[in-house]
Amino acid sequence: MQSPPDWPPVPEALRPSPFPHPVLHSLHSMARVLLFPAYWSLDQLLGCWAPMARPGSLGRVRAAAGTGGALLLLLLLVGLPLALPGLLLWLPLQAWRRPFCYQPPPIGWVPPAPWQPPAEPVRCFVFLTANLCLLPDGLARFNNLSHSQRRAEAIGRALLASMRPSLYGATGSSQPLPGGPDGVLMATLPVGLDFVCLQEVFDLRAAHRLVRRLSPNLGPVLHDVGTLGLQPGPYLKLLGSGLLLASRYPLLRATFRCFPNARREDALASKGLLSVQAQLGVLDGHRVVGFLHCTHLHAPTEDGRLRCKQLTLLLDWAEQFEAESRQSGEKVAFSVLLGDLNFDNCSKDFVQEQGHKLFSCFHDPCRLGTRQEQPWALGTILSTSMLHHSVASSPEMLRRALEEEKGRHLYLAGPPQDGYRAKPWRGRRLDYIMYRGTPGNLLSPEVEQMTFSTALAGLTDHLAVGLRLRVSVCS
Repeated sequence: MQSPPDWPPVPEALRPSPFPHPVLHSLHSMARVLLFPAYWSLDQLLGCWAPMARPGSLGRVRAAAGTGGALLLLLLLVGLPLALPGLLLWLPLQAWRRPFCYQPPPIGWVPPAPWQPPAEPVRCFVFLTANLCLLPDGLARFNNLSHSQRRAEAIGRALLASMRPSLYGATGSSQPLPGGPDGVLMATLPVGLDFVCLQEVFDLRAAHRLVRRLSPNLGPVLHDVGTLGLQPGPYLKLLGSGLLLASRYPLLRATFRCFPNARREDALASKGLLSVQAQLGVLDGHRVVGFLHCTHLHAPTEDGRLRCKQLTLLLDWAEQFEAESRQSGEKVAFSVLLGDLNFDNCSKDFVQEQGHKLFSCFHDPCRLGTRQEQPWALGTILSTSMLHHSVASSPEMLRRALEEEKGRHLYLAGPPQDGYRAKPWRGRRLDYIMYRGTPGNLLSPEVEQMTFSTALAGLTDHLAVGLRLRVSVCS
């Protein structure tokens, strides 16, 4: 089977620079240089006040904070005269900035062979979503994590390892979890990743480390996603969305829409929906495409009504993007929604979100119904206080612990506001991968396997979630 002559396609709508002119790009880089000293010293100062979950180190931290804090405060005062002109330059530039950076694959990049049904009647696609908590160092310490740069390097290595099937195969994996063949708990990431959606990649230096590792080995990457500066509300957005998307398949189009409503600390971040169209192959001279929608919803538990508004918006935006992207005769293999929705399907605190129409538009493989989970579904948020325990820092040891209810009580986060723990306790699932097909379409997607991975143990406070989607030609 030969590749079509225009494979891989050139994405006409995507360009490397987020600015329409090189001068604007240079000015933006200059503004960030001017802002960095004050940003770095303020971030480190915040880290000195973070509560530490490791009591043995508390005394040393307080002693260091006393002397180091004074020095950091001095550095902040020195950096402020540079930060003011930097901010005045940075703010107006956001009006010209496209809300993401596109890192094209390097010269010589070879994407997967294009899918050409019906000669190849079935193809599987592997998706991964993971919340990495790659905040600026000082903020990350409030989640009992630090060293965002080092963690980004280690996460990049783990992601690259999952692209080498011969090294890992099925090692470090449980038997299928009770209740069916669809759910597996494993100590490695799924093999042969095609699409990776990451959340909370807020620190730009950490993001660049991930991009440098992913782009040459995986393919095109979208990063530094978000609409920053002064936004309607009014809001001052100082952090991006934290979303990063990498693909083994060529990307054709992408767009980002920022949620217009936010509250408390989330008001500073540009959370929203990143939508992309990827070309998977060719059928009868027309494109075979897939759509991905990546998001991270509002965090505070008590703001369920606000999250519901965001869910309604992202459904409308996803429909609009897909309708605008489709060409005549084009075949859609799948539409997949990935991300951290910041609510679970079992706690009473999230009744509004659990009944949202989202679940009638997209199929959640882990969900049987409202507040009913598959027997094999597992919580994805870890107990912050236990992150540095030897078991929680080892992918294999954490996998074994989570197979037992005692381990799940110890290492998975409890219900919000110290509510009732369901029996048996399987944790709170905040990270979702959902999918849908197109009615009357020639191509039909179905779940082959869901995976819950401890491969990033010690590097973040969430489990990674994977989906292996089998798309076949309808007979």
